[in-house]
Amino acid sequence: MDEPRTITRERMRTPRAAGVAGIAFSLLLGGALLLARLAVPAAADANTIWLTDSAKRRSVEVALSLVPFAGIAFLWFIGVIRDRIGELEDRFFATVFLGSGLLFVAMLFVGAAIAGGMLTDPGIRAGVTTDPGQWDLERRITFALINTYGIRMAAVFILSVTTIGIRTKILPRWLVVSGLVAGLVLLIGTSVSTWANLVMPVWAFLFSVDILVRNRLSERAIEG
Repeated sequence: MDEPRTITRERMRTPRAAGVAGIAFSLLLGGALLLARLAVPAAADANTIWLTDSAKRRSVEVALSLVPFAGIAFLWFIGVIRDRIGELEDRFFATVFLGSGLLFVAMLFVGAAIAGGMLTDPGIRAGVTTDPGQWDLERRITFALINTYGIRMAAVFILSVTTIGIRTKILPRWLVVSGLVAGLVLLIGTSVSTWANLVMPVWAFLFSVDILVRNRLSERAIEG
């Protein structure tokens, strides 16, 4: 009787750790988005003025340093979703959610890498650039990668996970509704305001908390 009980407990540790990673992802990505959004102005004609402010420039540097850790945590987050789906996994929707999740991380990394490269401009601390045209092009590419393509991949990820949850009935109703709303906001809302990007880490936080709560209830049931 001890062996099955030990195996069950071992299986419970991975989702719990991955659930914590999902919360870590939401906090890291949310922090990075907030720091960058508060430091960098939305107006295109003011895109280099903030560079003369050392505090704002430092905020962007910190935000970019958080991105790799957020991406690593997100990969663990994908793992907890697949673990929770288990044998009920639908190959079609599972492929969509896995592909969109990996594309989201890839675009987030590339966008952050380009932004980080922009900050190495020799004249950056003086608030000027050696090539204003190149700076503007790189800024637009970064914006498109993260706020246009990357965030929409995040929307597809959320909608596909929500669809899987509906088909397998593994998600509570409130999480299904919040997932549908979050996906639609990310698909449409980012064209209105970049603040909508924060919907992704908020949804991931709620999803991870639900995973941890349900895991805890399952463990209590087994121990009882």
